[in-house]
Amino acid sequence: MKKRTKLTALLMAMVLVMGSMTACGSKDDTANTDNSSTGGDTATTTETKDITLTVWSPQDDQADFSKVDAKYGDNLLAYMCEAFNEAHPEWNITFKYAVCSEGDAYTELSKDAAAGADVFMYAGDQATSLIKNGIAQPLLGLDDVKANNGERAIQAVTNGSDTYGVPFTPNTWFLYYDKSKLSEEDVQSLDTIMSKDIAGTPYNFTMDLDNGWYNGAFFYSAGCTTTFDDDKDVAECDFNSANGLAAANIMLGLANNKKFLCDDDTHVGLASLKKGKVAAYCSGTWDAKPVKKALGDNYAATKLPTINVNGEEKQMNSIGDYKYLGVNANSENVDAAQALAIWLGSEECQLDRFIARGVSPTWKSLTENEDVKNDIATTALAEQNQYTVITPASEKFNTNYWPAMEALGAGMVNGEITEKNIQKNLDKTVENITTSVSK
Repeated sequence: MKKRTKLTALLMAMVLVMGSMTACGSKDDTANTDNSSTGGDTATTTETKDITLTVWSPQDDQADFSKVDAKYGDNLLAYMCEAFNEAHPEWNITFKYAVCSEGDAYTELSKDAAAGADVFMYAGDQATSLIKNGIAQPLLGLDDVKANNGERAIQAVTNGSDTYGVPFTPNTWFLYYDKSKLSEEDVQSLDTIMSKDIAGTPYNFTMDLDNGWYNGAFFYSAGCTTTFDDDKDVAECDFNSANGLAAANIMLGLANNKKFLCDDDTHVGLASLKKGKVAAYCSGTWDAKPVKKALGDNYAATKLPTINVNGEEKQMNSIGDYKYLGVNANSENVDAAQALAIWLGSEECQLDRFIARGVSPTWKSLTENEDVKNDIATTALAEQNQYTVITPASEKFNTNYWPAMEALGAGMVNGEITEKNIQKNLDKTVENITTSVSK
């Protein structure tokens, strides 16, 4: 891996006032890094400023990856932050780390943004809420970021002329499968997967059917849409149309099929895969390592299969977005926080995250890295990403869509929704999705 280089210093006129900082999660480790300026002209011309930065990330980013590479030590995030500190003699940074998943960032920051992290990771569907509520800071110095990441990833967190995040990984799901049970040809079609009689394997296919992140795929694949007005509030949704009914019937057929296992929050799908009871499993790169360990030489992954919609094979879409580094607008050290966010989303850190955790990168040049190109899960993610419907960055979507789709899927799984009442339940689902949440 190439040697880390110093980032270009950002504009220094953006210092805002904040109160004391507190941790988001259960972990509250503090790492002190005393970095004095050394060497050449830099040491004589740069005034070092003592600052503190709090960084939130998922637990996995703060795990011990020394067995992968000793340089990562017992905390991958700390390794990245300390490398940043060494590259920036203008700051002597004391880092504070706390655990907060990308999906929980807005929830935690909305409790008391001024007491939140300077730099945090967040899922793209939270962008509107973070921006609308004045929590996310518009970022400067993003020329390299914009040039080296895909347009969709940047546009998803851009409002007007301002961009509020640094992308670091695509966030969607695809199909893992046991290639001793299913062939490359088999997994191209969901009907084919479900038609197989696999000795010793009770379940051909598993996914979380009562979760809108997954079951919405059937509706979007069938040609349904959800749209929002300029305020991202009043939605139009046609999940109860003829296409929506076709999609719902595919879901209902799965729910009633003995060869289907509904995954859940206890990860019964992955547990069953490990026991050899499942042939194909829907998930993302976050499960790459346990799936690879479970399947061994039979480990395989690919894009999602096609589904049969009214006699026509349709490529199964997935719902997804990207994950980002964001900066708290309340930070006392916005200039340093912005530089750190850009660093943590840089080519170097994306490669470190891939090597340590298997997190797929968004940085364009890394797609040519041999290890990245040869990674089975990353290749499957890239293949599926072209069929991904970007989750609307909408408060309305978060408020209405998820519970409505959960109820729809759960009703099918528990038998409350049948062919006789499915249209009525689709109408109710659309009503729940489109109910105004304006204050």
